Amino acid sequence: MLYKKFLKPILFSLDAETAHGLVVGSLKTIDQIPFLKNFLSQQFSFFHPALESSILDMRFKNPVGLAAGFDKNCELLNSLACFGFGFIEGGTVTASPQAGNPKPRIFRLKKEEALINCLGFNNLGAEKVRDHLKKRANPKIPIGINIGKSKKTALEEAAKDYLFSFEKLYPFANYFTVNVSSPNTPRLRELQNDLLPLLSKLQEKNQELSNLTKQNLKPLFVKIAPDLSIPDLEQISGICIKAKIAGIIAANTTVTREGIENVPTLEGGLSGKPLQTKSTQMVRHLYKMIGKELAIIGVGGIFSAEDAYRKIKAGASLVQIYTGWVYQGPCLLKQINQGLVSLLEKDGFKNIQEAVGVEA
Repeated sequence: MLYKKFLKPILFSLDAETAHGLVVGSLKTIDQIPFLKNFLSQQFSFFHPALESSILDMRFKNPVGLAAGFDKNCELLNSLACFGFGFIEGGTVTASPQAGNPKPRIFRLKKEEALINCLGFNNLGAEKVRDHLKKRANPKIPIGINIGKSKKTALEEAAKDYLFSFEKLYPFANYFTVNVSSPNTPRLRELQNDLLPLLSKLQEKNQELSNLTKQNLKPLFVKIAPDLSIPDLEQISGICIKAKIAGIIAANTTVTREGIENVPTLEGGLSGKPLQTKSTQMVRHLYKMIGKELAIIGVGGIFSAEDAYRKIKAGASLVQIYTGWVYQGPCLLKQINQGLVSLLEKDGFKNIQEAVGVEA
């Protein structure tokens, strides 16, 4: 209530990227104040045995994570963990530091409860992000790191770019996401047409680093675009199985403007409520194709427990939020998790994983 009545009007009166910078600054301050982190955890966290699960040797206190894009440089993980997330994905991180596309590059569509972003993987680069991760304490929840291709790197050299970031950040992630679907890096989505060479090289490096560090292989996820056809999904899921990829994240932002009344002439990826149905359908299609051979993380338009539950019943073992958090505020996590417990009890499920794919 405090967020919607007081904080949101202030933040929404500012340019979207300025508002995000203000929030980032506040979270950095919170990270330096232990008692404040404890207070926030008490206020916003919700735990229940029905929400706990073990997936790919990772323990999740609840199935709701923060999608990549919020903490691009992996410097807010400890403070973000105070808001009740089951897991957090940092990035997207590229091998080279890059400023991203010219500003303004984030736009709110308030009526549709959506965002359009054309950020272009703005981040400090893998080496600087590694320094941030070295300094952080353990937030005690699974941490994923999303890696992408530097804009200046030719598509033909993309694998070297991904491998550089993967190796630099390897010790600090519980899992990695291979981002081949952002619409804001030229030609990046073309990698979805022939993923096997890239994924094979990453898995070779994964095995090499696993042997070197005496750690288990890091689960790799592939984040795909919501604008793919069903034949595309079949091809990609088959390649992921062949490359022994752990899972698929469905989906990134869309370049279509379905569900927008007055279509703005803005380039970039659309997220939020207009993506809700499309992303859930995509999860359902994928689950029908791969069953439980791969884990699916459902993303897109989650604003309530019901939204999250639909994706879980469609086949998602985990879900991620971002735009919903921007519009609904920090209480959203607690509301979703409390709501999920009620929905599970109503349907007679004792644990969240029993509901995965029941409506696929």
